Amino acid sequence: MIRFILAALMLVTGPAVAQTPPHPLVIAHRGASGERPEHTRAAYDLAIEQGADVIEPDLVLSKDGHLIVRHENEISGTTDVADHPEFAARRTTRTIDGVVTTGWFTEDFTLAELETLRARERLATLRPGNTAFADETILSFQQVIDIARAATARTGRVIGVAPELKHPTYFASIGLPMEPPFLEALRMNALMAADSPIMVQCFEVETLRSLARSTDAPLLQLMAASGGPADQPGMTYAAMATPDGLAEIATYADAIGVETAMILPRDASGASTTPTPLIEDAHAAGLKVVAWTFRAEDPFLPTDYRGDLTGWLKRFYALGIDAVFSDFPGVAVEARTHPLP
Repeated sequence: MIRFILAALMLVTGPAVAQTPPHPLVIAHRGASGERPEHTRAAYDLAIEQGADVIEPDLVLSKDGHLIVRHENEISGTTDVADHPEFAARRTTRTIDGVVTTGWFTEDFTLAELETLRARERLATLRPGNTAFADETILSFQQVIDIARAATARTGRVIGVAPELKHPTYFASIGLPMEPPFLEALRMNALMAADSPIMVQCFEVETLRSLARSTDAPLLQLMAASGGPADQPGMTYAAMATPDGLAEIATYADAIGVETAMILPRDASGASTTPTPLIEDAHAAGLKVVAWTFRAEDPFLPTDYRGDLTGWLKRFYALGIDAVFSDFPGVAVEARTHPLP
């Protein structure tokens, strides 16, 4: 049986209640991040209010080994760290997965220090309304689990969590392996089973292989339209998306999470073209398929769907997608209610 959150969802707290999961699942990408600063309590609460089935936190590590919810370990673009004179000397340059980056990094701060920071909107030019939410604190992984658990009890709907482990090979290289604290968090929260309301994501292959040996929790291999896993030199996502590559992924994961262009490529003008066979090939390999990321702003949409996020979502729903990541979960839920014929 495929171990995946779509197959069987259970309540996070209290007695198990059988429910038919919605389809496709709507995963709030960093919360309702199109309308609130990403990875904040405000973003997660709004996403749940809008009907999201799953909330997504990206995970990095603090200096003292705590799992912190941030898009990247470099935090100058998503926090007010630059406004804290006491942290000015910690600005530095690091190479993360081959990319040279200058800024402030979570691994140089304790959890207590990170809790003194406030979140900031990462895409302020595109989402100026989000800049009004300037007092949101930085969350830990446990706090996001608690948000989902409380919402499940409050709404009677199962609210899943889809954590993404960011840069695990890098963190291991500096003496901060992610897997031990992550697995401990799963154990403490009874999220180790195949039917747990969780979906663990990573772009790196060996991290997922390692987790597959330690937990039955559903695993998702992330892939992009270009490049390849940081921990697998010479391997490309394109090769992983072939029938042979998908069969290999199915030996350790339950699903793939792919960039929309891997399903509906875009031509030179930026318009969407003919679908690839990826959804059918993945289903044939026993894998569910999740597409990322659905955003309302025109720079993120193909030219033939500018101003029409609903239509873009419905196009994927009609292709048989199993779940979507969206910055606008309310739109994704509404599109699911009235799909294309």
